Amino acid sequence: MARHEASKAPRPMAVRTPEARVDEAAGLARAIDLDIVAVETVMLSQIKPATYIGGGKVEELAAIVKEHDVEIVIVDCSLSPVQQRNLEKAFAAKVIDRTGLILEIFGRRARTREGALQVELAHLAYQKSRLVRSWTHLERQRGGFGFLGGPGETQIETDRRLIQERIIRIERDLEGVKKTRGLHRAKRQDVPYPVVALVGYTNAGKSTLFNRLTRADVLAKDMLFATLDPTLRAVALPHGEKIMLSDTVGFISDLPTMLVTAFRATLEEVIEADLILHVRDVAHEDTEAQSADVENVLHDLGIDRNGGHFVEVWNKIDLIDEARAQALITMASRRPADERPFIVSAVTGQGVDALLAGIEERMSRDHVRMALSLDLSHHHEIGWIYDHTQIIERTNGKDGAVDFILRIGPDKLDRLLRRFPQARRIDQERAARKRRPSPRPLAS
Repeated sequence: MARHEASKAPRPMAVRTPEARVDEAAGLARAIDLDIVAVETVMLSQIKPATYIGGGKVEELAAIVKEHDVEIVIVDCSLSPVQQRNLEKAFAAKVIDRTGLILEIFGRRARTREGALQVELAHLAYQKSRLVRSWTHLERQRGGFGFLGGPGETQIETDRRLIQERIIRIERDLEGVKKTRGLHRAKRQDVPYPVVALVGYTNAGKSTLFNRLTRADVLAKDMLFATLDPTLRAVALPHGEKIMLSDTVGFISDLPTMLVTAFRATLEEVIEADLILHVRDVAHEDTEAQSADVENVLHDLGIDRNGGHFVEVWNKIDLIDEARAQALITMASRRPADERPFIVSAVTGQGVDALLAGIEERMSRDHVRMALSLDLSHHHEIGWIYDHTQIIERTNGKDGAVDFILRIGPDKLDRLLRRFPQARRIDQERAARKRRPSPRPLAS
């Protein structure tokens, strides 16, 4: 697997518009089936230690909460336990901040045991500072983490000892899960297929692209955090060689630090990937800011976008007008070949063939071109060639022989030569012909 060195500095953050931040917060709320009855944007000159926002604004919002009979108020920032408690008293309603909302979404989305454990670990770290609130999810079977309450729930006041004991048990369980994942990864390395990981901002279209490339049926909805648990599928490249494609959880701005840490094991497929495809929603007004958020999280994980294994995929080209689409195509064409993004629509399939060819080209830079002739009766050997090499050209001769021009990775070259000693390295032959001096003309 490729080793990645962290880049020297994270990418500067792009400025988001207030409207875009409100839209994203509303999308997060809708992701757990909340109905939004009112939205307010508050401009702050300074943060109040007691309530985050000023007293006059608190009274104004309290009136709106009462008028609309609001049960839950979502504040799109990180609140201290004191600020959260004071706002709840002022609003007479539940208050959750951005971190709590994201944890609630993750709690409902986790499907695998590892995903559930990772989310619970992050939730416990968050909950330790909020012991004044109720912690209920250990006695409930439904998803989520109890920030929103629910019918028939038992409210249990817990203390640090109970939380810490649970954290220790989860960390122990996660070690076992990580060992199992390591065994699975070792088996894949025995094949071995290179790993290509999809990363991107939440709702950028990663799962739709994953389904398009793999013909799988992973949950793909116009919904934030539709995918939480990692998914792996084999994909055949244009000339037959296979890769393992990994779909991962989407990133988001102001992702809680505890979640980045907790999900490090889940993101191991990204950390160890041979190639990373950064899927961007170029139809979104905040695409640059979203891109910066993703790259900064990757930087925190020790992944350098300048390491030659990072490719941008500009998705949702079908959602923008022709003039802007042409501008993006022109912009992409002006970038150096190694940094040129692929422009696609995961929904319509536009550009996907070029993307697969581009993946193959990047995965084959150190490959060797070989020539090989086999008898058709050696069908088992022919099958091995199709499974382990890229078939560039196949010619069936009249004498029953099959001539192959193929490309193979350096890690498999010895295996090929042991099986087929008659194989010839074309690149070396071409290089020798180039070095050979031209015959001199005879003197008259």
